[in-house]
Amino acid sequence: MADQQALDEVVTFTSDLIRIDTTNRGGGDCQERPAAEYAAARLAEAGLEPTMLERTKGRTNVVARFEGTDPSADALLVHGHLDVVPAQAAEWSVHPFSGEIRDGVVWGRGAVDMKNMDAMILAVVRAWARQGVRPRRDVVIAFTADEEASAEDGSGFLADQHAGLFQGCTEGFSESGAFTFHDGSGRQIYPIAAGERGTGWVKLTARGRAAHGSQPNRENAVTRLAAAVTRIGAHEWPLRLTPTVRAALTELAALYGLEADLDDVDGLLEKLGPAARLVEATVRNSANPTMLDAGYKVNVIPGEAVAYVDGRYLPGMEDEFRATLDELTGPDVEWEFHHREVALQSPGALQSPVDSPTYAKMRAAVEEFAPEGHVVPYCMPGGTDAKQFSRLGITGYGFSPLKLPEGYDYGAMFHGVDERVPVEALHFGVRVLDRFLRTA
Repeated sequence: MADQQALDEVVTFTSDLIRIDTTNRGGGDCQERPAAEYAAARLAEAGLEPTMLERTKGRTNVVARFEGTDPSADALLVHGHLDVVPAQAAEWSVHPFSGEIRDGVVWGRGAVDMKNMDAMILAVVRAWARQGVRPRRDVVIAFTADEEASAEDGSGFLADQHAGLFQGCTEGFSESGAFTFHDGSGRQIYPIAAGERGTGWVKLTARGRAAHGSQPNRENAVTRLAAAVTRIGAHEWPLRLTPTVRAALTELAALYGLEADLDDVDGLLEKLGPAARLVEATVRNSANPTMLDAGYKVNVIPGEAVAYVDGRYLPGMEDEFRATLDELTGPDVEWEFHHREVALQSPGALQSPVDSPTYAKMRAAVEEFAPEGHVVPYCMPGGTDAKQFSRLGITGYGFSPLKLPEGYDYGAMFHGVDERVPVEALHFGVRVLDRFLRTA
């Protein structure tokens, strides 16, 4: 059982890590090394031998192995990223890199995504070292760089260049699962992620005839681009149900006493009310235009215009995604993947079994400390480092337990303003993580 020191340390470590600014703007200027050194020092104090690895100077990853009692058992990977997305201090109630602890809440960028989980991992393994605890399976711990961009300096680099550090790992877990979802009617739902949509960030390029802005121009690159962007933004993607999403809909329907009519998913989602938020983003592919870049003077029609689209596709649906983009962009606009995750499955998207012993143990760990909760599977609409680690044959889950109060909008914390996490949620996370890892 996690001791009081572990409960104190998870709060301290979360705050300390937040104060280390590891902002990843995607241009390669992020420096995770100070956070990696902090994590490695905490692991070394627990008697582990962390390895620090860099593909690019300052983009540091940490890997360590906690040996289990059964050398014949498959190893388990637990991983968390050290980088965070940017934050504009003027928009926040507190400075985003203050790590301030106020009224039982830890504030700052990374409080949920995902320095809280990094801190939980550190607190648990240090408690084990104090208590002489060894899990059954080897537990490999990885703190990664660059998850918030391409992962090329992080999990991608580790999977491609240092696979030996993960020898024996068959399953792994990381962020975005086992958090409290309040449905507004008193139910507390704990979704555990057993799948991820693939990430395909797309660059659109329209070319035309550069000319004076006062002249007629039927080859206007901006017009061509705008038309393609409009078509993409307005497109209604068809319904596509993966096994993970089917399981989620079936369990949610049972929880609410509804018939799981998967022939009328939109009708079922409507009946689920707020709980529909757990699945509605993962019943279809999606493509959302996010950036535009065209022109250099108001009276000059440019010869080229560029846009970017955040594309996400379900397992097995990348070919459909590509074909749809071909159709929507049309003959006057070219498209290419600006960034595309490559996973062992699909490619680029993941789904993991919800009937596995590991999933059952995750469920049991949550139910022990939240007996009033209802655990359900779900598919993450976004992506994590699990895709890169899947190249090593590692099945990935989202399991970063937090018990959250009603009114706390977990989803809004990711990349949002005033990101924060309750101290009690961190304590719950340590207890659940400790319970799961001991029994896994």
